[in-house]
Amino acid sequence: MLRILSAVPKITVTALIVLAIVNLLVGVILRYFVGAITDRLDVDPVPFTWVEEVGELSLAWLTLIGAAIGIQSRTHFSLAVFAHRLPQTAQLRIHRFNHALITGFGLLVAYYGFKLCLLNRTLTTPGLQINLAWLYASSVAGGILIAIYGFAMMISPLPPNAPRH
Repeated sequence: MLRILSAVPKITVTALIVLAIVNLLVGVILRYFVGAITDRLDVDPVPFTWVEEVGELSLAWLTLIGAAIGIQSRTHFSLAVFAHRLPQTAQLRIHRFNHALITGFGLLVAYYGFKLCLLNRTLTTPGLQINLAWLYASSVAGGILIAIYGFAMMISPLPPNAPRH
């Protein structure tokens, strides 16, 4: 069950990537091909303002959930210039401190995202009339995932591929 639950963010990000690609393709088709056809036939243009809104929402959710996945899979950027020369206990302390900072950052993002959700809960997007809180909810979900994964990395031992002296 835990394995299935941990796969949900990855499946969500995959679906959001597919949505963003299809949305971009539809936007190009509507803008350049359908627009040219409606101009040529002198008929009302097909509205496609919703394409930008779908793209913005999918990109926000994709970015924040993807950042959390990067922390979970230990693929976030790190630069080993000095720490790998220290004793293993010092490396472990630096590892824990870094992930404590990541956890705090995730909690901060979730907190301010929640405040933005409350502030914008009465507003809607112009094209699709989607509640704007859904856009800011991505920072709440992503921030919570970042905090959870950061905390899990903080209490975990050093990764096996970390250089040790």
